[in-house]
Amino acid sequence: MSDPLNLNRIELFAAVAEAGGFTAAAERLGMTKAGLSQQIARLEAQLGTALFVRTTRRVTLTEAGETLLRDTAPLIQSLHDSVARLNGDVAVPTGTLRITAPADHAASLLAPALAAFGDLYPDLQIDLLATDEVLDLVRERVDVAIRMGWLRDSSLRATQLGRFEQFAVASPDYLARTGLAPQHPRDLVGERWVVLSLLAAPLTWTFVHPDGENCTIRVQPAIRTSTPTTALVLAQHGAGVAVLDEGTVTPSLKEGRLVRLLPEWTLPAGGMYAVYPDSRHVPAKVRVFIAFFRDWLAGKRPGRAW
Repeated sequence: MSDPLNLNRIELFAAVAEAGGFTAAAERLGMTKAGLSQQIARLEAQLGTALFVRTTRRVTLTEAGETLLRDTAPLIQSLHDSVARLNGDVAVPTGTLRITAPADHAASLLAPALAAFGDLYPDLQIDLLATDEVLDLVRERVDVAIRMGWLRDSSLRATQLGRFEQFAVASPDYLARTGLAPQHPRDLVGERWVVLSLLAAPLTWTFVHPDGENCTIRVQPAIRTSTPTTALVLAQHGAGVAVLDEGTVTPSLKEGRLVRLLPEWTLPAGGMYAVYPDSRHVPAKVRVFIAFFRDWLAGKRPGRAW
């Protein structure tokens, strides 16, 4: 009689795919590498196909493995959601909280908050993916993504954590060198610009005056970059005019390393969001983290739980 399909092996398979290898997955699961490898081998034998390509350096999914992961990830998440519902809304967060955020903000905003959050919930393991890539949360098994700016329509759920202003800035050196003293947004059109390529429309900006006047300009990039921190350094060194979020640029404005241009005009405000997969029941670890991080951003600093 053939060995019946053990559904636990599907979750073991997903753990190896997520960890990128048997050694890391075995450590997370509290298993031996040999035992985990044996379970995956049995699953492959039952399915009649290889799920991983194994080399001395890395383990990668085969085409069949990618298909299995894509098809089963929502089912695994649904199973975890069902267990979470049984645990009730007051369940203490446990397991692994997998978070992704843009690299700059992961370091400056999220990492300090996660250090405090980890103190509050020592039984919760935290995986932080600091990347500017917009990950597929279901495929990558990400619990929460921190995203900045303006959200695109999607099937994901989102909670706004805060908002931020944007400022047009340049260095004192650039202003002295070019003689720039803008009185109207149109004065910025011919300038050298440092632009953020990750924005949806980095070359078009709409300024609004308190008297109701709107002025949309289109600029030409002198330098493109993918991260706010790099754009900040470029602007500080006189590479050109840049539009940056207030959190990134405020310290440099206070230090005099940058000057805000056209301060009476405003640019569209952006938002910070916690984005997570849509399900009937949001896991306790996700709900608790979102509430904690919102308070953290508002200036509240919860203490240790013990």
